[in-house]
Amino acid sequence: MGITQPLHRMAQQDPGRTALVEGAITVTYGEFYERTAHAAGALREIGAGDGARVAVLSLNSVRYLEVLAGTIWAGGVVNPVNIRWSPQEIAYSLDDSQTEILFVDDVFAAMVPKLRELGEHPLTVVHFGAGPTPGDMLGYDDLLAAAAPVPDAGRTGSDLAGIFYTGGTTGFPKGVMLSHTNLLTSALGGLVATGSLREGEDACAVYAAPMFHIAGFGTWLMTTMMGLRSVVLPFFEPRAVLEAVQEQRATELFLVPTMIQMVLDHPDFEKYDTSSLRFLTYGASPISDALLQRTLAALPGTQLCQAYGQTELSPLATLLMPEDHAHPERLRSAGRPLPHTHVRIVGPDDNELPRGGVGEIVACGDNMMLGYWNRPEESAAALRGGYMHTGDLGFMDDDGFVTVVDRLKDMIVTGAENVYSAEVENAVGAHPGVATCAVIGVPDEQWGERVHAIVVPHQGVELTAQQIRDHAHTLIAGYKCPRSVEFVTELPLTAAGKVAKNILRERVRDAADTTPVPDADADADADADADADAQSDAHAAPKEGSTP
Repeated sequence: MGITQPLHRMAQQDPGRTALVEGAITVTYGEFYERTAHAAGALREIGAGDGARVAVLSLNSVRYLEVLAGTIWAGGVVNPVNIRWSPQEIAYSLDDSQTEILFVDDVFAAMVPKLRELGEHPLTVVHFGAGPTPGDMLGYDDLLAAAAPVPDAGRTGSDLAGIFYTGGTTGFPKGVMLSHTNLLTSALGGLVATGSLREGEDACAVYAAPMFHIAGFGTWLMTTMMGLRSVVLPFFEPRAVLEAVQEQRATELFLVPTMIQMVLDHPDFEKYDTSSLRFLTYGASPISDALLQRTLAALPGTQLCQAYGQTELSPLATLLMPEDHAHPERLRSAGRPLPHTHVRIVGPDDNELPRGGVGEIVACGDNMMLGYWNRPEESAAALRGGYMHTGDLGFMDDDGFVTVVDRLKDMIVTGAENVYSAEVENAVGAHPGVATCAVIGVPDEQWGERVHAIVVPHQGVELTAQQIRDHAHTLIAGYKCPRSVEFVTELPLTAAGKVAKNILRERVRDAADTTPVPDADADADADADADADAQSDAHAAPKEGSTP
């Protein structure tokens, strides 16, 4: 089975059904089928044959999806480019993957000269924006006019479908190689669990996540399999999301937690009719208890589903289903493994830990990546023992629910004690005056690292570091509480909407004169708390169903 199979099915069975809506543009499944075959013909004419890498640097659009589908139809391999990267990072990914053809829209056309300057390999650049085509690029419309549709190349199974670059926050980005089987296995596993929530003639999804991200790509694949009508937004913007839900009577939406908060914080949120929304999936980063409860209250008619996974798993591993949200003790978990994947919690020796023990989350299944492009040693290390080692720390309870406690690299070691930043963020975020926050470890002469909180207060709210520390201490042990706090108006985000902790760490490291200095009295209290807590529960394994 290949990624284009659902498109063949929909064109055969319901060609008149609306597939995509972008502003005033409406495209049926039959039309998208024909446009894909035509795009593949144009791609073949410029050298995008079997295995050729084709990159797309663009905001979301119908044409973006058309080129992705056309590339795979032509037998090529897609390389969706992270639109938030610097020219240096983009040029590296294009060279590393030996990409031959690059599509750009109007927004990114001006970056092409810099990419050519930085790149080591020649690029054929195709402009598919609405504006005039620059002189050193090919025009997409001209290519389509000169080319004829071609039959589907029929790539399936273990054939490489895409190279999805991940990382780039530490070291160089890594190209995750995903096959047709990888991507379809994940999509089908997700649909086994959620298909009933997507049924109905009125079913309509909104694409607000960037298409270069595996979550956006995976959502597109699942909604195409279900034959949904989908609304394409060029990028995430809270008002645009609310307008799309209201005007298109959208029934389905995927947002990361920071996006959810921005939508709920929009001053006109209550003026929009969101009653059609029956299914909201959230994931890609932890969600605080406060935001989750707020979401449940703001969207009472919407069923929530939390997704956990990563690019290397194509991307789904676990889901916390809507019915699980009715059980408070399960809300901090990421749900249970989906039918297509096997998940374990292992120690440093890769042996499975007892239920409740914190270790690395590993998973295996046909959704597991082929490996990292041109990185055999890193591939072997990540896939050792036949399991994908996620780099996430977590535990599993007796009912199979997996709770993610931190990234391995984000765990803070302070005074020889392990502190999970996600747990501290949940405690700090529960303060009614906190809009959002991030917790990192920063160098400390006495403790090696100290817990440092970066807090965004709600608009008009004034907070002190002492208030944050005191509040956190009511929920977590003293040694886990922030020893220093800084207040900002916003947190830096990645293109996928995750907090960019690497940037926060660099700010603290590179701006020592602005690093907050902990209050001496508060530190003395924290020290005493740490001593007492360390004796009682610092090394205790988490109880079943609880956050360690």
